Amino acid sequence: MRIPARARWLVGVAAALLFVVLSLRVGPAGAADRPVVRVGVLKFGTVTWELDTVRANRFDEEAGITLQLVELAGNPATQVALQAEAVDVIVSDWLWASRMRAAGTALSFIPYSTAVGALVVPNGSPIRTVGDLKGKRVGVAGSPLDKSWLLLKAAARDRHGLALERDAQAFFAAPPLLNRKLADGEFDAVLTFWPFAARLEAEGMRVVASVADLLAALGLSAEVPALGYVFREEWAVKNPAALAGFQRATARAKTLLADSDSAWDRLTPLMQAENETVRLRLRDRYREGIPRRWGAEEQAAAARLYTLLAGLGGRDLVGDSPVIADGVFWPGPAPNLGP
Repeated sequence: MRIPARARWLVGVAAALLFVVLSLRVGPAGAADRPVVRVGVLKFGTVTWELDTVRANRFDEEAGITLQLVELAGNPATQVALQAEAVDVIVSDWLWASRMRAAGTALSFIPYSTAVGALVVPNGSPIRTVGDLKGKRVGVAGSPLDKSWLLLKAAARDRHGLALERDAQAFFAAPPLLNRKLADGEFDAVLTFWPFAARLEAEGMRVVASVADLLAALGLSAEVPALGYVFREEWAVKNPAALAGFQRATARAKTLLADSDSAWDRLTPLMQAENETVRLRLRDRYREGIPRRWGAEEQAAAARLYTLLAGLGGRDLVGDSPVIADGVFWPGPAPNLGP
């Protein structure tokens, strides 16, 4: 018997919610006057580097909160957990937050990182620009709706007159598989997330263009934070001290990780670096992604980028909202920026 698609979706959501409940890692109870902020994370996700630094240095306590990490299996599980109010904060992008807000779930965004990904090739490759991808085999992390892929296609079209969906061979897969296939010579280039691009760089491969380069080629600010801490507006309104403390604590962690090499030593197990070269490359790329500015100019650039992506990805990417939803960027100063 064929199960209707909606029934399968409901089963999936129920399973994800059950996983959230079973996966809650109970942290220390906050002091009576210290609210607990629950953050949904992936066990070895890069955000744990920052949040683990917060807790190890008691930046959360000094900011008047208790930070609790809730380990989840993947990004969809973190999104389900946030919507189910099983966590207070997750890391996601403003594109998803805006789509949810336009659909009636009021989510808000504050910056976390500008790091996204890069187009990487073997060091001896003849590929020097995006225009050289014609006829090449390109591995892409994610799906045909991946934002980096949409931006690469737009840059290839606008700057080089290429339609990559026709002029190149694109293969969509998980980042670890892409890294192996590039090393084995099965792909000519890969467009992948920044931690995996950093690993390839450490192996001697070459970055042709970062996503920041693609944004610049399209006339957009490269300083737009792609990822941020996303939370329910209702929670933030009811818990202003908790949100403010979270922002202060994560800002101190960013500053420490930007300035101190020794602060990274204790993070080595979380980084899962294959060797010291990889560890240092990951550290440096994380530092480059620390947002330094988040004001009207950057938010306007994000709105322009949203409109561009909406035109490229259509309803499958942004739903029924062709422009960014009002209020998705949390108002006021952003004290969680780096130095």
